[in-house]
Amino acid sequence: MNTLQLADYLVFLVYFFIVAGYGYSVYIRKKTKSISASHDYFLAEGSLTWWAIGTSLIASNISSEQFIAMSGNGFKMGLAIATYEWMAALTLIIVAVFFIPVYLKNKIYTMPQFLSERYNGNVAMIMAVFWLLLYVIVNLTSILYLGALAINGISGIEINLCMYGLAFFAIVIALGGMKVIGYTDVVQVVFLIFGGLVTTYLALDKVAELNGQHGMVQGFNYMMDQSGDHFHMIFKKDNANFPSLPGLTVLFGGMWIVNLNYWGCNQYITQRALGADLKTARTGILFAAFLKLLMPVIVVLPGIAAYVIYTKGGLQTEMLGPDGIINPDRSYPVLLNLLPVGLKGLSFAALTAAVVASLAGKVNSISTIFTLDIFKKKIDVNASEKKMVQVGKITVVAAMLLAVVIAPFLGIDKKGGFEFIQEYTGFVSPGIFAMFIMGFFWKKTSSNAAMFATIGGFVLSVILKFLPGFMNLEFLYSTGFATLVKQEDGTSLYEIPFLDRMGIVFAVCVLLMILISLFDAKKGVKVKGLEVDTAMFKVSNGFAVGAMIICGVLVALYSIFW
Repeated sequence: MNTLQLADYLVFLVYFFIVAGYGYSVYIRKKTKSISASHDYFLAEGSLTWWAIGTSLIASNISSEQFIAMSGNGFKMGLAIATYEWMAALTLIIVAVFFIPVYLKNKIYTMPQFLSERYNGNVAMIMAVFWLLLYVIVNLTSILYLGALAINGISGIEINLCMYGLAFFAIVIALGGMKVIGYTDVVQVVFLIFGGLVTTYLALDKVAELNGQHGMVQGFNYMMDQSGDHFHMIFKKDNANFPSLPGLTVLFGGMWIVNLNYWGCNQYITQRALGADLKTARTGILFAAFLKLLMPVIVVLPGIAAYVIYTKGGLQTEMLGPDGIINPDRSYPVLLNLLPVGLKGLSFAALTAAVVASLAGKVNSISTIFTLDIFKKKIDVNASEKKMVQVGKITVVAAMLLAVVIAPFLGIDKKGGFEFIQEYTGFVSPGIFAMFIMGFFWKKTSSNAAMFATIGGFVLSVILKFLPGFMNLEFLYSTGFATLVKQEDGTSLYEIPFLDRMGIVFAVCVLLMILISLFDAKKGVKVKGLEVDTAMFKVSNGFAVGAMIICGVLVALYSIFW
């Protein structure tokens, strides 16, 4: 039943007032200690603790696309989709060791600033505009609309009202600046994890009931027994889901580009750590990596539980979309509707917390890039600290209103959360990551090479995407770089899987960047460098132990569920 009872609304109101009240108290304390300094507002410079950084990273990352789309992928393909979460844990360690020290040593506060100092202002401005468009039109809209769809499916509240409510809540938090976002994210993650675990427990208990038992362990064992095909992390070529997760590519190929670009070259994510000292930033990122190990339990297992219940004759009508076809993305909302009164309100609060935290974090990053990299540099170079904060707040409201207006017209619900975001960011991610990684670690990389990676990487991605429509790629099938995909009209095409395509584009970008840079060096083109030395990458014993534990857990997980 997609309605909330009085007890559910009371639980949700408790959540709302706790977050709003705590956020307001943080804002008041912050206001008495600083006078609207822009770095304090945008970055919470020096004031976020390691646990606030870690939880804020997770709160900003986990949103409706995880709860809805990843749970839906759990229904469709099983535990393999957890590779996005588990590989992210390892990626976060790499970012903490190699990326964050470079940013902090060179006092980098935004990603366009990095590009400006390493390459030139033209590259920085092009990417600043691109990131603004991407964050507003793709990321902000998808988080908002998918979140509204999920809440509509649980509560029955009209979808536009859901969007308005989520946007308003996120604006209230975001207007307080990064410190308010960072500390309220701690509360959001508590609700997210606790409410998510409650949902998982009750979902697995429902599965156990199919076998006349009760309990989370009994439900998990029954799922393993009844749907063993949903507990493989690495797909073979004959698996229908191979195009989405092409075999070992998730361990040795394009998945690294997805994760390293997202966690290491993304203003939305790195901003949480850029205002801290190195030790605090690294500890916070390590904490986030541990939390990442837990996320599949919250967002993937419920999807598999819904699949088992469906195969045993349950949820036959609930899983159908408006077109009468099974819609895996309905898995999580359907499960929430099975929860008892009160607990449904808790899970509803957890989902809302995930969406609101992501919206607030994303719109703050939009505000930061526009204010520091466009307004301050091109519109009003003499803007005062107070004026920049005012512009930042106006940008928060404007960006959210724009997302509310355009979100219903993008067809996000038809593409699916992951598919919508990955389809558009995947065209540029390889080039952006190549530009960053070469800028970090090869001093000869020129601005012309960076410009090529920005534009050429995008063009090559588009070519490889549409190449199967003009050329038979069957010759690539035996090499593993192409797979046979059935089209909507019933025909089949040999296509290059998304993750493999990213790997190919990245390799080409790096190779041509080297050649262009060497050519520029012969012409005497001067390049800018960053301050980098090997001592920056030394970690503490505590961090090393934590990193080894995470690596050990990942090896065990992939060994068990290979």
